[in-house]
Amino acid sequence: MSVVDEIRNRLAPLAPTRLDLIDDSALHAGHAGARSGGGHYRLSIVSAAFSGKNTVARHRLIYAALGEMMRREIHALAIQAQSPEDL
Repeated sequence: MSVVDEIRNRLAPLAPTRLDLIDDSALHAGHAGARSGGGHYRLSIVSAAFSGKNTVARHRLIYAALGEMMRREIHALAIQAQSPEDL
């Protein structure tokens, strides 16, 4: 399974109504994180799980779902997390 597929699977419990994930790793070739195997990703996600939560709380939910991937497979993750009410 690819890293992108694993990220999608781990975020599935948040029941996103939209999830766009872009692998920007190739843009960071030679970067220290890229050399150690960690990729660079951009995530845009909409979920009712974010309703009533501030940005930090939303990011914590995502980090918790991704778990140890944030230490190995993911070097950098740019996050745009919205609730349906934010749209």
